[in-house]
Amino acid sequence: MIHVKKAFVIGHPIKHSRSPLIHGSWLAEHGIDGSYEAIDVAPDALPAFIERLRQGEFVGGNVTIPHKEAVFALCDSVDPLARTIGAANTLVRQPDGRIHGFNTDYMGFLGNLDQNAPGWAAGLGRAVVLGAGGAARAILVALREQGVPEIVLLNRTPEKAAALAREIGGPFIAGGLTDYADYAAGAGLLVNTTSIGMHDTRFEALDLGLLPGTALVTDIVYVPLTTPLLADARALGLRTVDGLGMLLHQAVPGFAAWFGVRPEVTSALRAKVEATL
Repeated sequence: MIHVKKAFVIGHPIKHSRSPLIHGSWLAEHGIDGSYEAIDVAPDALPAFIERLRQGEFVGGNVTIPHKEAVFALCDSVDPLARTIGAANTLVRQPDGRIHGFNTDYMGFLGNLDQNAPGWAAGLGRAVVLGAGGAARAILVALREQGVPEIVLLNRTPEKAAALAREIGGPFIAGGLTDYADYAAGAGLLVNTTSIGMHDTRFEALDLGLLPGTALVTDIVYVPLTTPLLADARALGLRTVDGLGMLLHQAVPGFAAWFGVRPEVTSALRAKVEATL
């Protein structure tokens, strides 16, 4: 009997995920006998699901909202970058059943901006990051490592933003979403790391007109591809980068770890995924 390598993406909710399409395309392209499925796992069911991975039902998988921080504590080992970020989005089962976690959001975020807004970091003095969850952690570290002099972290709960800024350490200023107007005028980059934008949700009282005309606005949400935030930014003539590229680029290292082949992010793959949005 041929053992089919099985991988997954878990989240809650998860039906919006296009990761199965991406990985399924690569499996077919490379003729690999494997599978990749989206599985809805509620927070209280996460430990039991990780035990299924540990027992060998899967070779590994991806982790998305809201599990990126919780799963970090369930790993037996994590790579240094994931430890710095404090969140894991990719899991690999070792032969002995131990679970190794790493974080590819860092690479996905930078790869997306480098491809779609070349030179975005040149002369960037201030970045404003919205949200203080698992994805924000990776993006804060990425911006810090890019040498951005001032990174403003704004969250609905200011205390959570402050705690995250202290934990990671860097040129961070923490505050609430209501502080946005105080920092917008000097911001060359605005990043949404929250789930706002999904399911017809939008930020209230976030005046993009306060940003410089040269500012870049990017959103990690990719369903819909053009979120209300990006639509508002484009209406003002601001540069935008959608979240689909981040999804595509962050998927590469996981696929390589599970299936032994390093796939490529092509325009054809992007078009295939974009057609479903």
